[in-house]
Amino acid sequence: MGKKLLITEKPSVAMEFAKALKINTNRKNGYLESEQWIITWCVGHLVTMSYPEKYDEKLKFWRLDTLPFIPKQWKYEIIPNVANQFNIVQSLMQREDIEEIYNAGDSGREGEYIQRLVMMMAKPNPNAKVKRVWIDSQTEEEILRGIKEAKDQSEYDSLSDSAYLRAKEDYLIRN
Repeated sequence: MGKKLLITEKPSVAMEFAKALKINTNRKNGYLESEQWIITWCVGHLVTMSYPEKYDEKLKFWRLDTLPFIPKQWKYEIIPNVANQFNIVQSLMQREDIEEIYNAGDSGREGEYIQRLVMMMAKPNPNAKVKRVWIDSQTEEEILRGIKEAKDQSEYDSLSDSAYLRAKEDYLIRN
């Protein structure tokens, strides 16, 4: 029987999920594992949009002749100081024994964006179903309800699209 992977936004939230699920976990480097569940976390953003100089070295400094800069294809990269945690999450997402992945990032546009970027870069096991846990608090009852009622992640694609567009808008204004 396969395992379920649950990805939260930070370690303290992962601990709350483990407590609510009443599972005995073995603490590993960057995740918790039991017979049925693996719970890991993102520590906030693990992936970011690449700076303009990653597209073209001439864009490293502001010059009127290079503006406006609007990428035809958006580039993303792992944030160096959290690359170790990204690698842990990625290796868990790609495990063959993972049947379901639960996106339990913060409920909202930013939480959705953080998780979707990780999934985009990590390329999870294609056989695993991806579900979205949407909760309003971290009480035991709410966590259990959120897992039980988790919907297919595709039902949140509009929210994800909104998050990506907002990030691109911010990028264009900032850079």
